[in-house]
Amino acid sequence: MSKFSNMLSQARRGQSGGAIGFFGSKSRPTVKPRAAALLIEFPAVNAGEAEAAIKAGANGLLFHWSGSSLDRASLATLKELSETIQSQDENAALGLRLLGNGAGIERKMLESLKEHGVHFLIVPLQAPARLLSTHLKDFDLAVTLPWHGNDPLYPLVVRNLSAFEGISALHFDGRELPLERLSIEEALGYRAIREALRLPALMSLASLTNEAAAYGLLALGIQAVIVPASENIATTTQRIQELREWLEKAHQEEEKELPPPTVPQPSLSTSFEEEEEP
Repeated sequence: MSKFSNMLSQARRGQSGGAIGFFGSKSRPTVKPRAAALLIEFPAVNAGEAEAAIKAGANGLLFHWSGSSLDRASLATLKELSETIQSQDENAALGLRLLGNGAGIERKMLESLKEHGVHFLIVPLQAPARLLSTHLKDFDLAVTLPWHGNDPLYPLVVRNLSAFEGISALHFDGRELPLERLSIEEALGYRAIREALRLPALMSLASLTNEAAAYGLLALGIQAVIVPASENIATTTQRIQELREWLEKAHQEEEKELPPPTVPQPSLSTSFEEEEEP
């Protein structure tokens, strides 16, 4: 299982506390299961803020990438940061989100990103289709899908993406989506796209501010949420803690077992009446 896939699944399982590192040199806090993995998005690589995000409870990191070749210093920084966050959380994943069309991206560039600790890449529909045919072990590609809620044929169009085996996940932009007021019709639209491909889904959010929004997210069946970092570490840390609480609470509600359905038994008088009929 790739680091990206493991991050998504581990978030729903949680992890017990204990010692990590050589001879138990570091202690790992207990992490409760969540309804979805939590990723923090940064416009640029900032090692200090990124490490603080993982310590605060984020499951992964996401940085913007223009699609141009990175210099040695930038690659070395990514490599060091990837190793650092995994020393804090062995399931943490590091990814990039392509901002341009990626016309100049070559296989060697992706191989270099992987070698320097990048685990997944999010690309738009405008990216070259050849990227989806570039199969790299333990390196995942997610495709950003626009939302066409008024087009009932859109899920059928999306289904054609199944022709490309290189897609590991879907990415939706939910920053304008009012999760706390999400209608059943809107939820069905998202789920129709999910069923068309049956892939894990990530959703970018402006924030997750209340319990109702967390339940709305739960209705969509999203495996990971992406939230932008704030302007300073303190605010980002506080936001992560709040998001973590909502996601944990939503998962607890999801895991509650409902009582088994009961079937009413016919009354004795009804049984006798049925037996007396010729």
